[in-house]
Amino acid sequence: MSIIKQSDFVAGIINAFQLISYAHPIDFIKAMYQAWQKETSPAAKDAIAQILINSRMCVQNKRPICQDTGIAVVFVKIGMNVQWETQLSIEEMVNEGVRQAYLNQHNKLRASIVADPAGLRKNTQDNTPAVVHIEMTAGDKVEIICAAKGGGSENKAKLLMLNPSDSIVDAVLNIVPQMGAGWCPPGVLGIGIGGTPEKAMLMAKQSLMQPINIADLYQKQRQQQPLTPVETLRLELYEKVNQLNIGAQGLGGLSTVLDIKMNDYPTHAASLPLAIIPNCAASRHVEFTLDGSGPPTLPEPNLADWPNIPLSHEIKQQIINVDQLTKDKVQRLKCGDRVLLTGKILTARDAAHKKLIERLNNNQPLPVDLHNKLIYYVGPVDAVNDEVVGPAGPTTATRMDKFTGQLLAQTGLLGMIGKAERGPQTTLDIKHNHAIYFIAVGGAAYLISKTIKKSRVLAFPELGMEAIYEFDVENMPVTVAIDPNGNSIYANR
Repeated sequence: MSIIKQSDFVAGIINAFQLISYAHPIDFIKAMYQAWQKETSPAAKDAIAQILINSRMCVQNKRPICQDTGIAVVFVKIGMNVQWETQLSIEEMVNEGVRQAYLNQHNKLRASIVADPAGLRKNTQDNTPAVVHIEMTAGDKVEIICAAKGGGSENKAKLLMLNPSDSIVDAVLNIVPQMGAGWCPPGVLGIGIGGTPEKAMLMAKQSLMQPINIADLYQKQRQQQPLTPVETLRLELYEKVNQLNIGAQGLGGLSTVLDIKMNDYPTHAASLPLAIIPNCAASRHVEFTLDGSGPPTLPEPNLADWPNIPLSHEIKQQIINVDQLTKDKVQRLKCGDRVLLTGKILTARDAAHKKLIERLNNNQPLPVDLHNKLIYYVGPVDAVNDEVVGPAGPTTATRMDKFTGQLLAQTGLLGMIGKAERGPQTTLDIKHNHAIYFIAVGGAAYLISKTIKKSRVLAFPELGMEAIYEFDVENMPVTVAIDPNGNSIYANR
């Protein structure tokens, strides 16, 4: 019988969420490095390089891998012989640990959680509450998995209720292209098969916590060892998903997924639930055990496990002064051009866009001048120590599609910077207004933040990380994803 103390449990949660904010799991880094080594597409290889360089920088400096430091998801397996020395419930202890982890002044993490989701959507300021899954098991230990899941990948989760005779492979291959690049591939697809709808979704999420081991399955196959039906299905999907040519950041290439993880469960004879949840290039999770002997010891990252690779020099890059950018100059840029931006850019996300549109609709003046400006879709992490700004990578651009046409038409906005594709109507709006859409690499937030030399809030400070900032950037790397003629880098995918 183990006695688990409240202080040990909370300390474990604090340390786990701090650790995963800046340190990828080593199996993920090895798989990403292998993807970089074999990649033949210069654009995709450069994107993977930025992700790996960003990851190494984050371990060195103990700063977040991604500006979206995620919704806290915690799986707790409690041995039935465990006794507790605590005045708090399991959920309360988890939330106390999350609160302290996210408010740590040495590595403050972004508060992304909003309460009253169907109403005011007010930020809770400390990233609580977490999503907690509790399971009772045999034994006298407590096993805990902490994961931080970004909104970009969570928003691409899918649940399908297939007929028993339907093909799981066909269903997945139909869904993955629809997910686009907003989940920041290459990453891992978690799949849950069977049970009930909610069971399938939970299994898919849990599968993402398993080690990346697709290479082991190929080894078994080469040695002619028997494979289970699930292992056979994983191999088939791994190969066929990577043949879709989505690739890193949706730029094409060989690696869309680093692994396919899968859990299954018996289901009703009339049902075939299929859940698909991606884990992005900011894959963050860690497991620890409490046995009553004190707070857990978590793995200490060893920088030697991270490859030290250079940025690609195979792609020609143009240097552009955005302070002198005009409609005429934008017309010279073509889809696929690699650009280094220097000068002043503005930021705005969902909440700021909504406020801007409300003012336009009410014939009220805007708090910022958007004429000939670029808007960067980003919600940065708070700065610490001598930082200008914390990690500041792009958010998924499609969420801003509903606002883009009106802003381009009514404000003289020159273009946008985000990640992933835009919808068909937005692509037409960009073409009609002779505007431009750049993409930055999702998963390279800390690397990008080092190109930001000054930062100040211009409007809507009450929105926190969703306020409108002005950034002075120097050689910020972006790619032209949609040019003023409406040509899209994603068109042939």
